[in-house]
Amino acid sequence: MSVKVLIPTPLQKLTNDQATLDCDGTSVVELLESLEQSCPGIKARLCDEQGQLRRFVNFYVNSEDIRFLDGINTSLSDGDEVSIIPAIAGG
Repeated sequence: MSVKVLIPTPLQKLTNDQATLDCDGTSVVELLESLEQSCPGIKARLCDEQGQLRRFVNFYVNSEDIRFLDGINTSLSDGDEVSIIPAIAGG
């Protein structure tokens, strides 16, 4: 099963400057493991020591915020698009 992952510019140095990746996984948790296999070090940027997504990283599955779905246990289907969006603050 293939899921398209949109990688933000700050993380593209870990993906050989690729803005999109095709990864496998039936959930966001599995997708994170697939990302780590193909891009070592990326999971540490996205997750804390307990494996939870960092507060400043937002994941969207087909434009739906996973915080309002099942979090990192959100199911994925073949052809889904996952966007990784770093939070931006300003004042």
